[in-house]
Amino acid sequence: MQKYNTIKCNLDKDIAYVTFCRPEVHNAFNDAVIYEMTDLFNELEKNLSLRGIVLTGEGKSFCAGADLNWMKQVIAQSFEENLKESKALAELFNIIYNFRCPVIGKINGAAIGGGVGFVAVCDIAITAESAKFSFSEVKIGLVPACIGPYVIKKLGEGKAREYFITGERMNAEKAFQIGLVNRVVSDDKLDTAVDELLNMIKSSGPSAISVAKQLVSLVPNMPATEYKPFTAEMIAKLRISEEGQEGMNAFLEKRTPKWAKE
Repeated sequence: MQKYNTIKCNLDKDIAYVTFCRPEVHNAFNDAVIYEMTDLFNELEKNLSLRGIVLTGEGKSFCAGADLNWMKQVIAQSFEENLKESKALAELFNIIYNFRCPVIGKINGAAIGGGVGFVAVCDIAITAESAKFSFSEVKIGLVPACIGPYVIKKLGEGKAREYFITGERMNAEKAFQIGLVNRVVSDDKLDTAVDELLNMIKSSGPSAISVAKQLVSLVPNMPATEYKPFTAEMIAKLRISEEGQEGMNAFLEKRTPKWAKE
């Protein structure tokens, strides 16, 4: 796997650990981060043995949003140049959100502005209790546009309206209460909590997990005339699949399915 300048990826068996590596600017992202992260996730998509991705930040912050030096350049750019980079960011969020296997957010510190978008596109986010969160865009006359679709899905329209409008800075417990993150743990328990979650994920069928992600993402936007045949076909295909057959037989024979064996 190629080397990157702003991020790093360590493969440990069937888990990829992806880290923002700009601690000197609290892991704020710029165009280089966007393009390197996009390239990395496209490469990881080709790794069919992958069972999960853990996304975190180096140092004390998770991701502080857009880099200030990059923003200075953005101010001077034309609409067309801004649109190109905005589309690239929107595409990155979409790639992570729709990734084949689970993406776990290991939120080790502050997630601000666009940085919260990387929290929102994770399937499951576990945060250290010291972390802070804010949709701070309105404070500088902007809005959380590219991250909006994913945040609204997580929070619902009511909470999204409140926090998009106020830009209120919230602690980890508040982020949990509104549904932005799935679990809050003490800072020294973050690694253990993520490891426990990964073990739980690896005890489940990898294809089933991938289909489960599609189920949750697609069905809410379907009318009954579409989701009834869609879901019926989905379960029928899984029942006759190699993984489904193995899982059901393992359950009936009271043994561990093949995918759960190390």
